[in-house]
Amino acid sequence: MAVADAAPVQAPAAWTLQGLLTVVFLGVAAGLQLVDIGVQAVSLSAIQRSFQVSDTAIGALQGLAGVLVGSALAIPLARFGDQFSRKRMLLCLIAASSALMAISGLAPNFPVFFLGRSTAGIAEFAMVPLVYSMIPDLAPERHRVAANLGFAALMAAGASGGFYFSGAILAAADAVYAGPLEPWRKGFLLLSLAGLPLLLLGLATADPARRAGAAAAAAGASLRHFLSRQRRAIGLFVGVAGCLMIAVQALNQLLTLALERRFSADPAAIGYAIGIIILVTSVGCLPVAGLLDRWLGRAFGQAVRPLIMGLSVLLALPAMLLMAMVQTLDWALVVAGGFLFMTCTANALVPTMLQDLAPAPLRARVFALWSFVVSVFSATGPLLAGMVSDYWFSQRLLDAIVAVAVPALALSAVCAAGAFRQGRAAGRPLAGA
Repeated sequence: MAVADAAPVQAPAAWTLQGLLTVVFLGVAAGLQLVDIGVQAVSLSAIQRSFQVSDTAIGALQGLAGVLVGSALAIPLARFGDQFSRKRMLLCLIAASSALMAISGLAPNFPVFFLGRSTAGIAEFAMVPLVYSMIPDLAPERHRVAANLGFAALMAAGASGGFYFSGAILAAADAVYAGPLEPWRKGFLLLSLAGLPLLLLGLATADPARRAGAAAAAAGASLRHFLSRQRRAIGLFVGVAGCLMIAVQALNQLLTLALERRFSADPAAIGYAIGIIILVTSVGCLPVAGLLDRWLGRAFGQAVRPLIMGLSVLLALPAMLLMAMVQTLDWALVVAGGFLFMTCTANALVPTMLQDLAPAPLRARVFALWSFVVSVFSATGPLLAGMVSDYWFSQRLLDAIVAVAVPALALSAVCAAGAFRQGRAAGRPLAGA
């Protein structure tokens, strides 16, 4: 049923039980969509052996595979989400993700596997914009930052679970599916079964009406007008978040393979450790970011968010430089944890920043466009690291990651400084501060 012409409603004054449970479901569903990413990262050496491909191909898999199809379709799908039932859209995306995960596990060669993983990215790229357009319509305004951070925590739990439980998932899949298939293929087939209980739970969630807002009345529903009016703020935002994602994804997507190669370690053991690190850093940073946002927001208004991003990026730079110098696996994991904590803190308030900028009728499309642009930067990180490893560093993958990440972090910090100055000049207060 179309909802574009439905009368917008005001933000809820308090949480409803269904609204709270819906936000929790959204986080669980998005988190489960990320479990396969961890399993794939831990299985990279096995996948590389199965298909006999280079580091450049693996870098493209970890970067471009999630971008080519998924991000291209996210914007038109988000347009449907701005006009039709967002709940129905989410249920369709969950079903599609499960089917495509199974297809990936059965791929006969690398091009088919690459295409399957690319197409599976549709669910992630289209789901997150829909969710962040729904949260302001489900949560009271004073709890919006907390709701965004809570959703991010549940997503982080799913992402870390893919690493932490990778060995258990692959062992369980091997027990469930008898036959000669490689364990990583069986893992994808097992994960595809998670779609059914999610679909059943999703039927009980809310499908909120879109709330009204001053920004919506001023800007109308024209995406082109919004982009033109906010082009400087959007450009700086893309510079901050995009360059940061080059560095983050170069490390995240290739860290398991890089550490396995540098220290001759068991990939399952590395995945176990990285799962803990991802959970602790991505969840632990959320209260830190929320408290900094509230405390410093009284003095800096909405400019506090690029300030937090910029300072976090600057603190992440020395951690990345140390990655090239570590001599043991334990110290490499400690340094990676410090880097991920600072970059997760930098990213924690990004959705709230976009919600501040985007009018209510455009939120899903704005988040989809953001996902597309940032995903291009995200794909660049592992792709460049793989190429640098092949052509300049003689497959010293960890050194290649550092060479790509350091200049990207420096550019992100410069853009954050510009966004902070613009925010201070605008003088916008922080809602609820």
